[in-house]
Amino acid sequence: MSLDTQVNKARVLVEALPYMRRFDGRTFVIKYGGHAMVDEALKKSFAQDVILLRQVGINPVVVHGGGPQINQTMARMGLKPQMIDGQRVTDQETVNVVEMVLAGKINKDIVNLINLNGGRAAGLSGKDGHTILARKRPPKRKASLEAEQPEEIIDLGWVGDVEEIDITLLEMFKNSDIIPVVAPVGVGRKGETYNINADAVAGKMAAALGAEKLILLTDVTGVRDRDGHLVSRLEAADATRLIKEGVISGGMIPKVETCLSARRGGVKAAHIIDGRVEHALLLEIFTDQGIGTLVA
Repeated sequence: MSLDTQVNKARVLVEALPYMRRFDGRTFVIKYGGHAMVDEALKKSFAQDVILLRQVGINPVVVHGGGPQINQTMARMGLKPQMIDGQRVTDQETVNVVEMVLAGKINKDIVNLINLNGGRAAGLSGKDGHTILARKRPPKRKASLEAEQPEEIIDLGWVGDVEEIDITLLEMFKNSDIIPVVAPVGVGRKGETYNINADAVAGKMAAALGAEKLILLTDVTGVRDRDGHLVSRLEAADATRLIKEGVISGGMIPKVETCLSARRGGVKAAHIIDGRVEHALLLEIFTDQGIGTLVA
């Protein structure tokens, strides 16, 4: 290794030092999903990133998704996933698969990944300690495309919205070196199981914990403006305007809205970053420039 390479590595550490000091003792809620959960190199770099965060005094809380894995499991079981406007229709059989895959398989794989890379992690779902109290998402009316046809009533089944986050269990992890990994499965007041959007869970959890940061890992570079350029810093008023103008569209809308909701809930900053980049977390948190979009 040349001297110049060694000096550059030292400069990276010096650049990171003020951020390490600033965030010591703070909580970061990280939504882990997309390609970063599939590619082996990205999986390893993610585990290393959250371990390093914990090592320098930051309290990372990982909330994970798993839509593609649920689809794969359903296909092997001879079940056909049904989606309406990007949302999974979740009947009783489907919610059983969702819980099995998210809480039983993916969650433990992520825990094992962190442990194998030198950290300590523990997995839980929203049912543990009633961490995620949920309520059923009410059916909604959708106008028919045919003028003479009546409105369609859409009921997604056992799909829930977060009613309350109980942070008791998560606070216990804060005083240890264990990284909590949370599956977005909620529980109703009568013990019902609900499938909940992982971004929404992460946002609500960040607000409940008084987190310093909410970080959403995605399969895009971040929010882009009308000309296709990455928006490094997105103010709330600009976000609302870009959504109305159709510049922010599709799957990016709920992510931005999750960030805005978390900010209104007291989260200091929310980030949308590209999980396809190795060590994306460290690049966003510990460098002056960052790599994604900061919703400020």
